[in-house]
Amino acid sequence: MITSTQIKEIFTSIQGEGPYIGFNQLFIRFSGCNLKCAYCDTEHKENTTCYTPQTLMETISKFNLNSIHSISLTGGEPLLHAEFLNQFLPLTHNKIYLETNGTLIEPLAKVAKYIDIAAIDIKLNSISNQGNLFVTHDKFIEIAKKNNLETFVKVVFDKNIEEEEIKNCALICKKHNIQLILQPVMINNSLTIKGIELNDILNEFLKYYQNVRLIPQVHKFLNVE
Repeated sequence: MITSTQIKEIFTSIQGEGPYIGFNQLFIRFSGCNLKCAYCDTEHKENTTCYTPQTLMETISKFNLNSIHSISLTGGEPLLHAEFLNQFLPLTHNKIYLETNGTLIEPLAKVAKYIDIAAIDIKLNSISNQGNLFVTHDKFIEIAKKNNLETFVKVVFDKNIEEEEIKNCALICKKHNIQLILQPVMINNSLTIKGIELNDILNEFLKYYQNVRLIPQVHKFLNVE
């Protein structure tokens, strides 16, 4: 049975977050999310378009797919659309980069064979107001690693980050031997934490784990989407 799904937008741009900053990607922004993070400003339900796997493939084929590093599945939460992805992803020939909130374990297991890179957000209660999700994130990362996905973690934080959150994030990444990217929350193109405060938070993470980098949302400084 052919499935269909709602997609917010499709565009090419520069990746502005994490270790792949500066690479050209084709972004497919899926509608809907299973979380409601306090800092999220994405509207998921308005101005979406319905696609089947075939019509989505026809649409992205109009882009120069030879010029992109990878196709970024973003949102919203792409794994809410796992059944659709199981039909769409076999049609593609580009590297697949999944941007995910790291909570939908079974959907990840269903599509993992089609994914190359997993960019996993660890949601801190101090900024997202979503409760303690560390056990879920740990299990999610375990599935990604078992399926040999190139995996890294991104942590959005503000000045309210707690010591226990720092420790838990660092120890999960140390357990799975993956890179941890710290991303200070931004309002428009301005950092909400600057200077010595950022350095102090980075040093707190480094007490527990060494493979940690502090990288803001570079695309906002470049004024690109």
